[in-house]
Amino acid sequence: MSSKVKKIFIASTCLLIILSLTRFAICEVEKKDKLADDLYSQIELFSYALTTVQAAYVEEPSSKDLIYGSLKGMLGSLDPHSQFLSPEDFKDLKTETEGKFGGLGIEISIRDNLLTVISPIEDTPAWKAGIKPLDKIVKIDNVSTKDITLSEAVKKLRGEPGSTVNLTIFRESEGKILELTITREIIHIRDVKDVMILDDNIGYIRLTEFREDSYKEFRKGLETLKEKGADSLILDLRNNPGGLLNVAIEITQEFLPEGEVIVSTKSRNPSQNNISKSSNKNGAFLSWPMAVLINEGSASGSEILAGALKDNKRAITIGTKSFGKGSVQSVIPLPDGAGLKLTTSKYYTPSDISIHGIGIQPDITIEAKVENLATDEKAAEAKKAEEIFNNVENKTVADKASDGKTAEKKPEAAEQDKKDSEAKAKLLDDNQVQAALNVLKGIKIYKK
Repeated sequence: MSSKVKKIFIASTCLLIILSLTRFAICEVEKKDKLADDLYSQIELFSYALTTVQAAYVEEPSSKDLIYGSLKGMLGSLDPHSQFLSPEDFKDLKTETEGKFGGLGIEISIRDNLLTVISPIEDTPAWKAGIKPLDKIVKIDNVSTKDITLSEAVKKLRGEPGSTVNLTIFRESEGKILELTITREIIHIRDVKDVMILDDNIGYIRLTEFREDSYKEFRKGLETLKEKGADSLILDLRNNPGGLLNVAIEITQEFLPEGEVIVSTKSRNPSQNNISKSSNKNGAFLSWPMAVLINEGSASGSEILAGALKDNKRAITIGTKSFGKGSVQSVIPLPDGAGLKLTTSKYYTPSDISIHGIGIQPDITIEAKVENLATDEKAAEAKKAEEIFNNVENKTVADKASDGKTAEKKPEAAEQDKKDSEAKAKLLDDNQVQAALNVLKGIKIYKK
């Protein structure tokens, strides 16, 4: 090819590229203009409807009520997790993340257009009443929940401590309809529970939520296990409905070396996409063999943790498929104290898999024995009886102490020892925990 022909070819190619880019830019501008025109026409429609309602409704409506109602409908039309928060709702949401609030102690969502339980929070009225993950709440105080929004449901379920609420529950797995009357309480949440050595230096921690102080308490639990000689861990995330994303990431870092991907979030706006990686250089727990327990009540933050450890081949996941809440909500304050809880992105596990609506399938699937579930009616009755016996025993111990006799331990310490012993016995009888113990024992033998 001659030099002249070569120059013509290059010039033609450059011209074609410029024309293509120009056409692309024009298309993008036209697209944006079309969207802007469409939005303008819809806003015009909304404005017309608003002024018509103000002028023609049988009673003069409040402008604030109309705007709040419009915002509520707009956010509710997007997905079950996006919602408009009135100033009161916004304040309640901030209270929840601090770990203390009033109500039943229940995490809910809208699934298949039904008000669905994600998980009851342990030791709360909902838990004690026997509510289980995936239960459908079909009535609240004899009023149908058909087409109810999340914010409406939360308002109906909350109330003054000591007041009662009647729930009609459909338990699909058993084909049962249950009528429950539950007394509301102030909910005090303990995120980290049952920190103990189970067997063969295998530690156990149950994490029930991800809230502001969860990481600090969790780290304290790990240090306690280390002091007691633990060299491996069972992390129980069953019925953990999630919570604060940053706390879930912080806890996950304890077990992943520097540079490993924990989770990525992807938004419609590429500039908002983010990949979270571990910054743990020389953590004390990086070498501990681990098993993670999950079930249908494990959602959101607990799925991030379990997914990160599973995909990085850092832990064996055991139990049943998780709930499948893989969307991220941002809380955006508004000038008058209200707020928007808006789904802004979805999160992906290190293998670049979105689990939203799907859940995490454990490495080893083991169904829980019904008799071992703390939410089972039989277990709830046994717990009530146990509390009565404990009260009687406490009174006996106190009477002996008042007679001047020296007890080996203070009643509180003896009671705590008794509770710890009962909790350990219950865990050792839990078939999913047994499976985790066997897996970790096998790993430890293989490593040796």
